[in-house]
Amino acid sequence: MATTTVDAPLRTTGQERPLYTVAAITTFAIVFAGFAPSYYLKTFTSHPDLSVLKHAHGLVMTAWFTLFLVQARLVATGRTATHRKLGALGIVIAMLVVATGTTLAIASARAGFSPAPKLPPLVFLAIPLGEMVMFAGFFIAAIALRRRSDWHKRLIVLACLGMLAPAFARILAAFGIQGGPVMFAMIDLIAIAFIAWDWRKNRRLHPAFGWGFAALIVGQGGRMALAFSPAWDSFARWLTA
Repeated sequence: MATTTVDAPLRTTGQERPLYTVAAITTFAIVFAGFAPSYYLKTFTSHPDLSVLKHAHGLVMTAWFTLFLVQARLVATGRTATHRKLGALGIVIAMLVVATGTTLAIASARAGFSPAPKLPPLVFLAIPLGEMVMFAGFFIAAIALRRRSDWHKRLIVLACLGMLAPAFARILAAFGIQGGPVMFAMIDLIAIAFIAWDWRKNRRLHPAFGWGFAALIVGQGGRMALAFSPAWDSFARWLTA
């Protein structure tokens, strides 16, 4: 079967590479800004002490976004062999991201905690668990397509963007703005900016960004719709029992 223009792999260009360094710096900066008062700069704030689980999750998430930046710079500077060797570490950290994120979400709901005042704990549980499902989906797809670097790197960007909701929620709360759809809208705007940059450089919408962005939108709306369903309520009660 002949390869269509849409399916044909793109070659990595020098003009394209800065996108991934910018994406890595941007996502790390957003995570730092969101969690600075309660985690990174907690020594200088009055936030309550963190549990061992929260410390573990924070450490794992920091390791993930740090590795994303390191990997982006390795490719940008032509050290792809080292980039590939660190890939195994990335798989381990990604598994820990899902494990600690899922465990923390369930533990918080079981304790009756919800960071969104208008959402009961079991309803809110759908948001972080949905985030972990989306991250796992993007990451597994990226690993499966690791030999197609044009797909791999774009899926990793989307995996990182999909985990920014908690950071954005905290940034918005600092300005007295409720998260909800606004935090998802901010993620989407950043994703659109990166996609537009990529489209301008390559003169086309790469299908990884096209299908991936669609999945991101569906995942955001889907988890909000699911959270208020009787089926989710039953599942959440079973999960936190």
